[in-house]
Amino acid sequence: MSNKRVPIVCHGHTRPIVEINYSQNTPEGYFLASASKDGKPMLRHGENGDWYGTFEGHKGAVWACVLDTPALKCATGSADFTARIWDACGGSQLHEFQHNHIVRCVNFSFHGSSKLVTGGMEKIVRIYDLERPDAEPLKLPAAQAGIRSVNFIQDDNLVICSHADKPGIGVYDLRSLQLAQAIETTTSVTSIEVSFDQQHITTAEGAYVRFFDAASLQKVKQHKLTAPAESASYCPSKRKFVAGGEDMWVHLYDYDTGQELECNKGHHGPVHTIRWAPTYDAYASGSEDGTIRIWFPDCTEPAAAP
Repeated sequence: MSNKRVPIVCHGHTRPIVEINYSQNTPEGYFLASASKDGKPMLRHGENGDWYGTFEGHKGAVWACVLDTPALKCATGSADFTARIWDACGGSQLHEFQHNHIVRCVNFSFHGSSKLVTGGMEKIVRIYDLERPDAEPLKLPAAQAGIRSVNFIQDDNLVICSHADKPGIGVYDLRSLQLAQAIETTTSVTSIEVSFDQQHITTAEGAYVRFFDAASLQKVKQHKLTAPAESASYCPSKRKFVAGGEDMWVHLYDYDTGQELECNKGHHGPVHTIRWAPTYDAYASGSEDGTIRIWFPDCTEPAAAP
């Protein structure tokens, strides 16, 4: 008999959800941040999805929403050409960084959360020093296409990024501000996840999900999926990964074999974003239908073949 829990459905957004991110596990638990085209990024309790608050102020769709390591600050990127930093506890705006085009992605540095990286349709990656927010940001060499995702890796010395409509992954060294490595892909990369322990990188590239060692940037594994994925997330402790995309379903796969273990139905639009919780006992998905769903893997593992 299955012990599978019913998923939690989180309402509140009025337009498609384009990004969700869990915080690290903190002494107060963990939290879930969501970005939506309704322009109202939200903060929720990570375990039960209860709404904590909405960050009010953006004048356009919000494409990115992420929490820093202690979950005390939230960063957002928007179609109103700004990236903003918020007090995650009280909801007030702390900083606003003006850009010249849509800000598609933002991320905090892992150690100390003292830096913010941004990217978007301006084709420029900027790194802001949050201890000197009025200082000019560092800029990486101009890209050939809009920036879809940005993440700090390797003790915050490197930034890994992908493009909106162009194949390939770029890895930049922040000490030299130069391209350190280019990783070829056959199609554009719609999602790059860096694991909570900073050891694993997971990419969604159409029909393929690939896994890289974050220290060496070497590909460890790749799987061709049953359905193309817009987003994917890896659970190292259970050696499973989840993916979602245009088919509106949320798929759970075995990391070693690529076998589909579960197919969760419930969304009424494409799944744009999916992430494991830091405790790895649940994962959340955000959809075109404006809802977040928190899923719980089946507690009963299939019996081993005799």
